[in-house]
Amino acid sequence: MSQAEPQVTIITDLEPKILEPHMFKLIYVNDDKTAMEFVIETLVSIFKYNQSTSEKITADIHTNGSAVVAVLPYEMAEQKGVEVTVMARAAGFPLQVKLEPDL
Repeated sequence: MSQAEPQVTIITDLEPKILEPHMFKLIYVNDDKTAMEFVIETLVSIFKYNQSTSEKITADIHTNGSAVVAVLPYEMAEQKGVEVTVMARAAGFPLQVKLEPDL
């Protein structure tokens, strides 16, 4: 009676697999209290949009009730959302932002 030697397979695939981060939409939600000029100011100062683009996005927010302001990796979208919220509260505005996965 002989004993069978176990089969051993060595996998040498050491190539790292780098995945792209999941992207999230940062959305401004319209309200009746936040001044449109303030929304434009946040788009210029935080997102670095020019005046014309900021005015168009603000009009979309006002007309449609909300608009996607940026699509970013989660951590960046979250940080920008916090910056907007802090700026809004400091100015006395209830501006709301939300994040949604960009599917």
